[in-house]
Order: sequence, then structure tokens, then C-alpha cells
Amino acid sequence: MKFSLNRSIEILERTPLVLQNLLIGLSEEWTLNNEGEDTWSPYDVIGHLIHGDETDWLPRAEIILYGSEKQFHPFDRFAQFDNSKGKTLQQLLDEFRQIRNTNIIKLKGLNITGQDLQKTGVHPTFGEVTLSELLSTWVVHDLDHISQIARVMAKQYKNEVGPWVAFLKILKQ
Repeated sequence: MKFSLNRSIEILERTPLVLQNLLIGLSEEWTLNNEGEDTWSPYDVIGHLIHGDETDWLPRAEIILYGSEKQFHPFDRFAQFDNSKGKTLQQLLDEFRQIRNTNIIKLKGLNITGQDLQKTGVHPTFGEVTLSELLSTWVVHDLDHISQIARVMAKQYKNEVGPWVAFLKILKQ
């Protein structure tokens, strides 16, 4: 599928509700456990998504569209560990929903044209990237983390499914 801002917004605006419906009201065994050392729990992922919405996607889009300096600031992929301290999962989900709603409104307000989608910025690792690539990545990033949360949760029962593990791809990732 070719990039479409409208189709991208379809996913971006649904992610907070998907995560709210999946996680709210679950016991901490589902939401705070991870896959082992140096992995993230669903709680950690929500904090990461918040940090991305605050500091990455739209700020970088604005650099591409309006910045005289096109260089992106490095993104701290682990900032959620400090930023989420002392917050409940419900607080994080509410915060994510609010910032994402604000960002969707801002994104729509940018009135991005087809020409704008080819404008570039400079990523600290990848070099020159287009606005289209950045916005496509935002969508896939959301889907990747929804998948990650489902995988982490599924693995909590990896030893409990017995022989069915042979048929459960999610437990082999």
C-alpha cells in the first residue's frame, strides 16, 4: 500500500483505544511482566509511546516542514523508565490518549501536501529521510508495539500451553 495521510491517521487515532481496551483492568502480572532481562513490559511500552509522541514524531515532522536546520535530535528510547516512575498504568494510558489526540489535531492542521511528503530531514542514524517515511514509520511503530505487547502477554503462558506451543507462532518470536 502506498502512503496515505488519511489511512495513517486511521491507525494513529485508534492506537490509544486499542491499548486501553487491551490493558485496562488487567492484573499487574499481565501488565508489568516482560520477556526477561533488557525487555519491556506493556507498562514500559506505553511510557515509550508517550515519550515518542512528546519528542519524536511531530517535532521531527515540523523540522522537516519548517526547520532551517534539518538535523533531528537523537531519540532516547529508554526515557520512559524515568518518565513513568510513580504513575499507574491508567495514568499512562490517559496521558497517551491525550497527547495522541492533540498530535492528531496538530498533524491534520499541518495541511500536508504531496510535495511536503517528499521534503527531508536528517536522522542521526539513517541520514536523509522523507516526511512520508517518517509518518509511515510512526504508523508501523504503533503496530509494532501493539504486537510487542501481545507477544509479551502471550509469553506469560508459554510454559502453560503444553504441546500447543508448536502451533502458536507468537510464542516462537
